[in-house]
Amino acid sequence: MHPAGSGSPTGRKTASLLEVLAAVFTVHRNASADGRPHLQLLLWRRAREPDAGRWALPGGVMWDTEDVDASARRQLAEKVDLQQVSHLEQTGVFSDPGRMPDIRMVATGFLGLVPMDADPTLPADTAWHPVDNLPDLAFDHAIIADRALQRLRAKLSYTNIGFALAPESFTLAELGRIYAAALGHDVDVTNLQRILTRRGMLEPTGSTAPPGPTGGRPAAMYRFSVGEYRVTDPFAAFRPPGG
Repeated sequence: MHPAGSGSPTGRKTASLLEVLAAVFTVHRNASADGRPHLQLLLWRRAREPDAGRWALPGGVMWDTEDVDASARRQLAEKVDLQQVSHLEQTGVFSDPGRMPDIRMVATGFLGLVPMDADPTLPADTAWHPVDNLPDLAFDHAIIADRALQRLRAKLSYTNIGFALAPESFTLAELGRIYAAALGHDVDVTNLQRILTRRGMLEPTGSTAPPGPTGGRPAAMYRFSVGEYRVTDPFAAFRPPGG
């Protein structure tokens, strides 16, 4: 039993710094050799020690005058010039005493999403990286990024969070490719349409896509009917076709 107020097993009180770190994802069209859209993670290259030169999640130390949500948005705007975040939510607190060398730093992790049709201008030290081929990340940032990725994949099943990755309007085939990129497996487009329509989350725009090079009947355009985050089916789970 430790003396009251000792603060730690050794009797020392530890002053901790607080930081926010954002795992921001987007889906890029034709981002790989197979021509399919791929899910990408935003990273910036550290310029200072420790871990200088390694890729890291954008973020930084909180100001005394802001809460964690305000800090995350400020860090994204100031450090990587990213202001087109369509969804931002906390994913957890990361407080392992050894997560950073020589300093006690507690991090609040975030999941951020950017629509497919956004094209933010990024600083030279910042780049999008495919989630299936990430570089070695600084500190525990790989753990924080994976937590956010698993959160995204889970919420695609039981919420309308797909709106935050999709452009303002899209064909059903394009929406299926967005979901497939984010989930990491193929998606049955007919089933996806049925589920989102039943939930009241999908509606036709009344317009059609421009004709393709081979002609044929132009595809109908759709949009999400609700442009803000909603839990729509708490017990649903998207699975690979045949799974």
